[in-house]
Amino acid sequence: MKLLFTAPRNRILPAGAALAAAIALLAPCAAQATPYVLKLVQQGSNVVAIGSGAFDLSGLANRDGGPGPGYATYAAIQPSQGYLSVGLNPSWSLIFDGYSGLTGPAAFGSGDAQTPETSNAGDPVTIFGSFNGGFLFVPHGYVSGAALSSSATWDNASLASLGVTPGTYTWIWGTGADQSFTLDAFKSVPEPAALGMFGFGTLLLGAFTGLRRRAA
Repeated sequence: MKLLFTAPRNRILPAGAALAAAIALLAPCAAQATPYVLKLVQQGSNVVAIGSGAFDLSGLANRDGGPGPGYATYAAIQPSQGYLSVGLNPSWSLIFDGYSGLTGPAAFGSGDAQTPETSNAGDPVTIFGSFNGGFLFVPHGYVSGAALSSSATWDNASLASLGVTPGTYTWIWGTGADQSFTLDAFKSVPEPAALGMFGFGTLLLGAFTGLRRRAA
């Protein structure tokens, strides 16, 4: 890495330079595609799933067989079958288009019970890892690249009681950034990236505090 400038050790960076550095480090990177990622996490006495992103369905086979919605799914989780449905899903309603041709894990835990959700909201999305080599269900009429946002909650549950093995599970097709479905299942602990941002923010705040004291 090339240093832009050097300064004596006993000096603090000018406020403008520190602010510019903070903006550069914290600003999100531009991206042409946003892959769909579903976080499954323990929050207190509940398990919560929150998903967002988009899909490029190129290369997948549409299995609906007609112009109308072709599939009904159950609003539930079944780890041993690699099954997880999130978003507003009136159980067994024909609201999904189904696609095959994914490559990924057949399961994300040993839990064999199909555990219904307590509540859900947002766009209906379902992954079914053990069915036909991997199956993806999206809202009827979904167009590649459209943003999706989904959630679900299991009250009075834990990852262990649902039979979920913590980890990251990814189903892919093609080579595009948004040609994937990622499930991140983890316990409620701070992520390393979040800790890094918190630490940087603390150092930056300390620098500004020091500048104000010197100026007083």
